[in-house]
Amino acid sequence: MKALLQPESVAILGCSSDLNRISGRPLKYFLEKGYPGRLYPVNPNQEEIAGLRCYPDVRAIPGTVDLAVVAVPAERVIESMRQLVAKRVPAAVIFSSGFAEMGEEGAAAQRELVRIARAGGVRFCGPNAVGILNAFDAVTASFSEYLEGPVAAGPIGFVSQSGAFGTAIAVLARERRLGLGYYVNTGNEADIDVADAFGFIVEDPRIRVIAGYVEGVRDGRKLLAVAERAMALGKPMILTKVGRSDAGARAAASHTGALAGADAVLDGVLRQKGVIRADDEEQMIDFVEMFAHCRLPQGANLGIVSQSGGAGVLACDRAEALGLRVPLLDGKTQASLKQILPAYAAVANPVDLTGLSLAEPERIRRTMKQVLADPAVDIGLLWVRLMDKYADLMVDIIADISASSAKTFVVSWLAPPQAALTVLRERGICVARGAAQAVSALAALVRYARARGRWLADAPAREAAAAQPPGLRLPAECGAMSSVPAAAVLRSAGVALAPFELASDVEAAAAAARRLGYPVALKIESRDIAHKTEAGGVLLGVADETALRAGFEQIVSSARKRHGAARIDGVMVQKMLERGVEMVIGVQQDRAFGPVVMVGFGGVLVEVMKDVAFGAAPLTVSEADTMLSSLKAAQVLQGVRGRPPVDRAALCELLVNVSRLAAAAGPKLGELDLNPVMAGADGSVAVDWLMIPGKESA
Repeated sequence: MKALLQPESVAILGCSSDLNRISGRPLKYFLEKGYPGRLYPVNPNQEEIAGLRCYPDVRAIPGTVDLAVVAVPAERVIESMRQLVAKRVPAAVIFSSGFAEMGEEGAAAQRELVRIARAGGVRFCGPNAVGILNAFDAVTASFSEYLEGPVAAGPIGFVSQSGAFGTAIAVLARERRLGLGYYVNTGNEADIDVADAFGFIVEDPRIRVIAGYVEGVRDGRKLLAVAERAMALGKPMILTKVGRSDAGARAAASHTGALAGADAVLDGVLRQKGVIRADDEEQMIDFVEMFAHCRLPQGANLGIVSQSGGAGVLACDRAEALGLRVPLLDGKTQASLKQILPAYAAVANPVDLTGLSLAEPERIRRTMKQVLADPAVDIGLLWVRLMDKYADLMVDIIADISASSAKTFVVSWLAPPQAALTVLRERGICVARGAAQAVSALAALVRYARARGRWLADAPAREAAAAQPPGLRLPAECGAMSSVPAAAVLRSAGVALAPFELASDVEAAAAAARRLGYPVALKIESRDIAHKTEAGGVLLGVADETALRAGFEQIVSSARKRHGAARIDGVMVQKMLERGVEMVIGVQQDRAFGPVVMVGFGGVLVEVMKDVAFGAAPLTVSEADTMLSSLKAAQVLQGVRGRPPVDRAALCELLVNVSRLAAAAGPKLGELDLNPVMAGADGSVAVDWLMIPGKESA
């Protein structure tokens, strides 16, 4: 990666003498931006390009080459890679298209390209890549139009899987005076992917924020490792990931599988690791600008000062919708504001500057400083409009407010004079596009600050969560497991289950019920029947022995009628528990992220409501608690309609224990579904469970 992104020598294969062509632009940009290293144009039809000696092939270049830019037709790429292997070039950027994006023939050529490169020790970006930029060191191995303009180095590292869209985002960043220290387009990702690029960029001390546009995640575990490293370094990571639809969800035997859409899983694991997700390119730049220039807030209390009552209300509405608070200002603060503003001005929060501020801008300075000084305020938001007449004064006022407080401060300036906007952004002051955009970005800033605080406090817990529980039993058979052997695995992981006994005949069932105490539930026990209720194999609320004897025969008969070939081991007699909040907890093997844990509100409506959250295994208690808080109906856990609140610590412990089982088992545990889990004031107990070992079971 160092040779790719910080090369000391670069060969450009297929370099054109026309520096405006795609194959000539990299050399043009290297020369224009002042690359200090050695440049080697390679073209058998040219002796010299742009005053530099041109070589017939890469093997003719004297000395070593760190990076090769491959700008030849697709049919010559594989031979070029063989030459790079022979020359021992460690890294390459491949512009050429015509590979996996073009169908099976192209995919086969791409596989051959990867085989040759890996055997020869060459790492490469692409094919079908726009290329890379390291603005710090004037490395311009790209044909992107972005490089036609100024590429001032800045604290942002940006990686995109899309070349054209990535270039558009880079231009948006430049328009806001956000310097991209790195811009990498990974193309087809036949070798180097976004996580590889992020992994190198995040270590550069010149980078403060990393951002990316992602269409798919190939190696989720590697991406999460980078996210953890970014969190350790205190560098926010912002991603725009497209594909929020349910099209990626696959059907499975368990509720967990049915609910584990690719985007739902990604959303959960990114939140778990403190990665901030932006909805689109404009919001990504909003977030990047704020993260690059603003202090992290110490809380979520927002103080709003506005020249428009309507804008203040809009900011309030958006703030509360996104989990920020707009508290009443302290009595002393309000009294001070009344000395600054007209008697009719609103001073409780939001504060209305009134039209008087249009003629007397100094009132803006005094008002905003008073609000930021209020002990209840963590974040200050100033909304102003136009002010062309006082542009220079407004720049001074805003810069002074920002410098005079240690709290987070953001200005939303509607239709500002362009010169004033440029000066503020060059001074590193965040200027949001509007009130709603400012509040959305502030909410992201608060989420990150909270996530980093949890991460720092969670270090010992992460180490403990990664350890395999002592005495843990792992799934040991293929196909769906029946409930009794699955129960042994779950209990060994510390998962509390409702008491039960397995009965092979009705007499044994009656004896078990007497020991457990009525009422009981009867459940068919068979590894061949995944969903017992649909098979008529469940009978609840059995109150006495007469009902038990009739019920036993009923569910066995029903199961045999609907699943004639099923192997029936008997009937589970299970103690009926007092009702609590019905939850569902599950494990699913995700293609990108490995074992992921799901929690949500359970029962028969779980697949309709889909109020669930996902996290990568293993979880810490803090991560489990955050997953619960992210549920739309999370307030139910606090107690509703006279019910006591759920023992949240016990529910978190159950989640953590399931996650540790999932992490230890890895692919040996294909799916797990605990539904329902009865969560109450005295703990959480799984009432029903389905375990499906994976393909790598012993």
